[in-house]
Amino acid sequence: MSRYTGSTWKISRRLGISLTGTGKELQKRPYPPGQHGPTQRKKLSEYGIQLQEKQKLRHMYGLTERQFRNTFDKASRMPGIVGENFLILLESRLDNLVYRLGFARTRRAARQLVNHGHITVNGKKVDIPSYQCKPGDVIGLREKSRDLAVVKESLEERDYLPDYLSFDENKMEGTYTRLPERSELPAEIQESLIVEFYSR
Repeated sequence: MSRYTGSTWKISRRLGISLTGTGKELQKRPYPPGQHGPTQRKKLSEYGIQLQEKQKLRHMYGLTERQFRNTFDKASRMPGIVGENFLILLESRLDNLVYRLGFARTRRAARQLVNHGHITVNGKKVDIPSYQCKPGDVIGLREKSRDLAVVKESLEERDYLPDYLSFDENKMEGTYTRLPERSELPAEIQESLIVEFYSR
């Protein structure tokens, strides 16, 4: 499936959020890319605001438009609040949980780890980044992948582990203990705007 391989820094500047989580993209030039970036842009319409919010979340998790829409449709069929269900489904993706556990510095790097067969779920190799994890699933590294320098460096630099995950340093594996609550999900996202966008 096609995937965006261009500059994430340009997208970060256009949308006004850090997609890598480091904030470096917005430190030097905190305005949209292009020759008119620093100048005042015209006010966005209601549709434009909704579209921008959708693009923020889509690029944050690194999904194609089709994957994103399919996930939203799945969330809309679940009981409860559609927007929260949507964020929980995105957060429960294997590549995202690999990133949250600290095996990779970015979601893009986490997706590569999964694609290359370095990750296991409940002891079995899973190489599908979109794999939906359930509470109780144990996410770890394959035996031969535990000495990867990139993984060790990433784990050393990890400074935060969400409350819905636990990590065993000795076994180098984490457990998805429960579904996350809305307060634990990206605060900069207004999911109600995305629901409105798809409900047009």
